[in-house]
Amino acid sequence: MNKWFKSGKPYIWLTAGAVSVSLIAVLGLLALIAWRGLSFFWPAAIHEVEVQANDGSTRVIIGEVYDREEVPIARLQESGVTLEGFDGEFLERQLFKVGNREFVPLDFMWVMEPQIIRDETPADLAVLERSKDGNFYGYVVDVLENGESVATPENVRDVLFERIERAVDLNEQASDLQQGEIGAINYELNRLRLEARALDLEGKLTEAEKQRLAAEEEALNAQYKELEKELFAYREAASRDSVVMRDMRGMEVTVPMYRVLDATFPNDMGVLSKLGHFFVQIGKFVSEDPREANTEGGVFPAIFGTVFMVLLMSVIVTPFGVIAAVYLHEYAGKNAITRLIRIAVINLAGVPSIVYGVFGLGFFVYMVGGTLDQIFYPEALPSPTFGTPGVMWSAITLAILTLPVVIVSTEEGLSRIPSTLREGSLALGATKAETLWRIILPMASPAIMTGLILAVARAAGEVAPLMLVGVVKSAPMLPVDGNFPYFHLDRKFMHLGFHIYDVGFQSPNVEAARPLVYATSFLLVTVIVGLNLTAIGVRNHLREKYRSLEH
Repeated sequence: MNKWFKSGKPYIWLTAGAVSVSLIAVLGLLALIAWRGLSFFWPAAIHEVEVQANDGSTRVIIGEVYDREEVPIARLQESGVTLEGFDGEFLERQLFKVGNREFVPLDFMWVMEPQIIRDETPADLAVLERSKDGNFYGYVVDVLENGESVATPENVRDVLFERIERAVDLNEQASDLQQGEIGAINYELNRLRLEARALDLEGKLTEAEKQRLAAEEEALNAQYKELEKELFAYREAASRDSVVMRDMRGMEVTVPMYRVLDATFPNDMGVLSKLGHFFVQIGKFVSEDPREANTEGGVFPAIFGTVFMVLLMSVIVTPFGVIAAVYLHEYAGKNAITRLIRIAVINLAGVPSIVYGVFGLGFFVYMVGGTLDQIFYPEALPSPTFGTPGVMWSAITLAILTLPVVIVSTEEGLSRIPSTLREGSLALGATKAETLWRIILPMASPAIMTGLILAVARAAGEVAPLMLVGVVKSAPMLPVDGNFPYFHLDRKFMHLGFHIYDVGFQSPNVEAARPLVYATSFLLVTVIVGLNLTAIGVRNHLREKYRSLEH
């Protein structure tokens, strides 16, 4: 036994076991997040239950079962809940999502199992997904066009789907018009205002310039009025239809069609229909904007902001990290100052990320950004252009945060290159710069990509510094659009990590936000894995391409 321990095999097995347990734990966590997040998009059955209260009165609840749990009877009694005729130790209760939040005090309610005297899932129960006030659960009674019925009980579903498709198409056209041509006109009007103020500050605002600016503004206003008429026409056309629903109170409610995004009958859907709806909902989640304080809708702005910021950070950190590593390894002398710099670089990797955020806010945003505003954008003051948190300052802050990782990884790659290659290149007449560019850096490129992979993995998941230097709860405009200069690095942006924090801890509707926390978390992991796999693919390509230099 003593000989076996001295051989080191027990430690190998312990290490392998620890790695296996860690891997299983990580995979289990990812599976849990994926299950809790993706199951939210599966169309759940809609129940119509009759509940009896303690006083003998009954009421009807229509909704989907959102959660189930067993609670001790003692805890219910302590909270003032009494159940006659039930003497068990534990009691199951169900959480129903009833929606219709403009007509009920809470769109989620707990129901005790003994209180349910009838539970049915009628095929005619419908779910209306709305742009405001959440889902609406009930029976479709009629479809109206300008207040007149246009459907019969036999074809009410077909008419409903047709009118929803029409309203959604009109809303999309109105949105495209408002964000496209009307947004471009507003952008140009603001540019003219800033140009007039800049000329006034420089003392060049002559009568001729005033007339030119006035003529351009008048032409833009004329275009704006025409587009505004077209926009109002779209909205009026979209508000023509409405659907009449009978809710759980037994009352008929008229829902405007322009607020309806989709209608489904989950109890009347087969497996294939549910599977198709499942993938459609996932597609909406990754392609639409958020709604209702980020508790509904999609997360496309957060996906775009995360990827855009990470790519911008990569473009900034890679050259600076490589240059610093090349200087430290190839040019700097082997003295105390160089050793001190290396120690400082290594220690920078252990600085808390929030410290980088405070530094970015104070130095980049207020000092550098404020100076840029005074020099290049005085006409916009006191409204800041770059003197406010934005995507550029976020990328630079995270570039500094991940710079030690790139430097250390690149320097390790440079140290693995044999000195004979450098000496042979110099002996053949190449300069040191040519040797570095044609021999050393290509051979070190896999190590550079390794540092970039680690940098991307850390930067994509950081939230604390971004809260100070650019990320916001909701960004109405993306950092990229069709207006010159197309890349607006001064704008704030949304981020998946901050979106998880906001939905999970700042949401006014905790129950509605809970599945979105899992779904967004799984999406963030998927985005990080996708970025890393792309970088790994590039690294493997470079490794194969320059493998011949090693021989």
